[in-house]
Amino acid sequence: MVAVSVILALLAVLGVRQFVTEPFRIPSESMQPTLQRGDVILVDRSTRGTAERGQVVVFDGTGYFSSADGSTHFWTKRVIGIGGDEVQCCSPSGAITVNGDELDEPYLPLGVKPSAQEFHVKVPAGRMFVLGDNRENSADSRSQLGAPGGGMVPVERVRGEVRWIVLPPGRFGGAPNLG
Repeated sequence: MVAVSVILALLAVLGVRQFVTEPFRIPSESMQPTLQRGDVILVDRSTRGTAERGQVVVFDGTGYFSSADGSTHFWTKRVIGIGGDEVQCCSPSGAITVNGDELDEPYLPLGVKPSAQEFHVKVPAGRMFVLGDNRENSADSRSQLGAPGGGMVPVERVRGEVRWIVLPPGRFGGAPNLG
């Protein structure tokens, strides 16, 4: 009877991880101040394979993004543009624009420019253009513009939208500034 209970508990955990939520640890400062290095987050798996502007998502960047040591497969970034969008930096006031409209980005750290790198891209259908909130310390679509895929990741690679910070205890709760 104990073995059956253990097996059922394991199946429940695997089911939750596959269909409800999935945990990830933030490995860098690229999403500060929204997410801190070492935060453990949960993503909403019901949103896998989808992306909307402003959402913070975890995606599989294999073949599209690469870390210095090759160990990072999953990335956490903010969706700035989706299929059909024209994303550009920078407007005369220094803002990133999407389809000609300036983005309001209250989640950026104080004193950090929306981008020090100028760019102008058209996001292909089924892809997304993503940026870290800490633009001065983020490997994101801007740094991959010359790579295969042009820095734009297939939306189908999204594992889910970030919804909660679960660790450390002092940061527990719904994640702030998440779209």
